[in-house]
Amino acid sequence: MSTLILQGAGVTVADIEAVARRNIAVEATPEVSAKLVKARSVLDQVAATGQQIYGLNTGLGANLKTSVGDETFHFQQQLVRGRGVGVGPSLPRDVTRAVMAARLSMLAVGGSGISPDVFNDLLALLNSKVHPVVPSIGSIGAGDLVLLSAIAQTMIGEGYAEYEGEVLASTEALSRAGLEPSTLGPKDGLSLLNASAVSVGKGALAVVDTTALFEWQRDAAALSFEGLGGNPLILAPAIQQARPAAGQAQEAEKLLKRLEGSSLHEARAVIQDPLSLRCVASIHGALAQALAAATEAVEIELNAAADNPLVIVDENRVLSTGNFHTPSLALAFETLGLAVAQTALASAARFIQLTGSGRNGLPRYLSPVGGASAGLVPLQKTVTALMGAIRHRTNPVLLDFMPVSEGVEDHATQTLLAVTKCAEMLDLWRHVVACEMLAAAQAVDLRAGHHCGDGTRQTYDLVRAISETLQEDRSLGEDVSCLVQRLQMG
Repeated sequence: MSTLILQGAGVTVADIEAVARRNIAVEATPEVSAKLVKARSVLDQVAATGQQIYGLNTGLGANLKTSVGDETFHFQQQLVRGRGVGVGPSLPRDVTRAVMAARLSMLAVGGSGISPDVFNDLLALLNSKVHPVVPSIGSIGAGDLVLLSAIAQTMIGEGYAEYEGEVLASTEALSRAGLEPSTLGPKDGLSLLNASAVSVGKGALAVVDTTALFEWQRDAAALSFEGLGGNPLILAPAIQQARPAAGQAQEAEKLLKRLEGSSLHEARAVIQDPLSLRCVASIHGALAQALAAATEAVEIELNAAADNPLVIVDENRVLSTGNFHTPSLALAFETLGLAVAQTALASAARFIQLTGSGRNGLPRYLSPVGGASAGLVPLQKTVTALMGAIRHRTNPVLLDFMPVSEGVEDHATQTLLAVTKCAEMLDLWRHVVACEMLAAAQAVDLRAGHHCGDGTRQTYDLVRAISETLQEDRSLGEDVSCLVQRLQMG
């Protein structure tokens, strides 16, 4: 795919990732353009009747009862500037592109009433690779207005943007890209701001990255079966059918596939392995379910008209909504974070089993020389530190808000914070997976006469292309870091 075609429906997290990281272009169909024109016409017609329309002829939040008269153009500029209160490190380039693509996808549904010219300006901004400098702190999950204002500021020639690797005043960035500042008509400023596009864009990248890392985790777990001499009968289909928990049968099948051809199937195995091995299919199944739910929640938002107010074209009406509020999205990422942490804890537990005092015929600490050799046991401290950092990020934030704007906005979801802490777990989890792979590969080397399955052999070869078998004590931190880099490459 070289271009994402916006049709007002059907945009996936993979589409957003492609725009964010592979710089594919974004276009809108003529049908979307016609829909935008129609919605704008309805908005203008309703406004002409004198109906109060939030953010068009009224103030925002606690200023709801303040009327906006003929100065609507000035008010939209004021609205954008006044919400520019975000702080903290700026979003990475790929996240900024994901946010812009997410907002365009949501606008293409046609409920905002945004001027078609302003929509096209945002489209051109993304395709010209002008990336506004967007701060990371300021959203409480009742829309991402404070952060999205940075994008709107760049569009009107204010604030800062990155262009061709250089951070410039937005006017200069627009000029170099051959673009003109946008002229905001009634409600256009609010249409750019009043959405959860930062949470949705960042969430799209988080679920894509989780999906990729989950595959490596399956590889690591299967290799641990080989290293620990695990009993593959625990993955038998009949066992999964007896208790059809979410994703369990599918995850067991994926692990069995990796173990095809392994000598484990001919070996005399213990009756019951440690729970981190014996229960891996149900642990992974829970993560698969949480990941599917988070992906669905993101894709619902990507293809929804979540604007306030909402232009209902078929009814020629404009109504205030709460569609910008995202409690289900926040809860999905809280749950996904817990599922990631549980999966990482199982990986860490298998690592401890592998590098412990000697189990399943393995030498103590996986050291070939024994004696005073530390083998891989010092890495237990690193894994424990990684898990501490992961557990810290599982603390829920969904309920951490205060009433703001004179109590008008008395509920929030902290969606962006929930997404962010989940995304931050992934690099920590990746390090845990790398440590499990290193230990499992070492265990395989120390298991005389054992041969791996077709899938696990590929994982073993990947590890050994980066890290040699440990013969005597050496620094392993660099080996872990190099393997982490390889896993991140995909």
